[in-house]
Amino acid sequence: MKNLFKLTFLALFLITGFIACSSDDSNSLVDGEEEEGGEEEVVTELHAAYAAFNTEAVDIYLSNDGASVTIETTGLPNHETVYWGEGNALYRAEPDVDLTPSIMSSNNNAVSITVDAVPDLTGSTVSTNFDTIGIAVSGASIFNDQEGGGALDAAAASLDWTGAHIGPGVYHYHLEPKAFSDDDENLVGVLLDGVFLYGRKCNAAGSYPSDLDASGGHTTATQYTDGQEEYHYHIINELYSNTGSYIAFAGPYQGY
Repeated sequence: MKNLFKLTFLALFLITGFIACSSDDSNSLVDGEEEEGGEEEVVTELHAAYAAFNTEAVDIYLSNDGASVTIETTGLPNHETVYWGEGNALYRAEPDVDLTPSIMSSNNNAVSITVDAVPDLTGSTVSTNFDTIGIAVSGASIFNDQEGGGALDAAAASLDWTGAHIGPGVYHYHLEPKAFSDDDENLVGVLLDGVFLYGRKCNAAGSYPSDLDASGGHTTATQYTDGQEEYHYHIINELYSNTGSYIAFAGPYQGY
């Protein structure tokens, strides 16, 4: 009788354990969900906005099992600028630009960044730093409002017609890139925190947004979200210093 009792108890124990394990398996992550404890969110396809990037310069793919997006670029934009150098098909004469020594034909502009596929907006804000802070749809880098360890003012004379120059390193935008976003709602690029940057106007409102946070961000639908609201940045509609234009992005990041 005792042996029968022991066998019955053992069978019940095994069944309970099986049910518990089955219950745990049912809680596994699905696309877009975040596991308790801070696990990264994963996706199975790229955000629709990535389709707007210049495919001749940029290669974009999911990485880290769908938790990240890797963006590899030649850094060479698909628009005219004096920094292409004379003889290039995209060279544009800009006699008023105080040229930096480098031109794109003699400069290594290649950049690779990896960003969250779904930005984490639950953490602390993080300041931008020198060097690439994002990749524009043209394929070139985006920099912040600083240059050479100081304010951009001192280097403003070297900026071309679309708010960019070379130095240090790669060709990059500091200001509203008029070659593909000029007082409009167009996509500008994606920043290092995985949050997309748009022009000065809001697609949802059809005008300049009035509810931007300190980074120039807010949550609304965009032309790439099929009616779903999403946090994103805009170029803030405030003229910067002596440039007569608008800083592309000063920070801080909100998506870290």
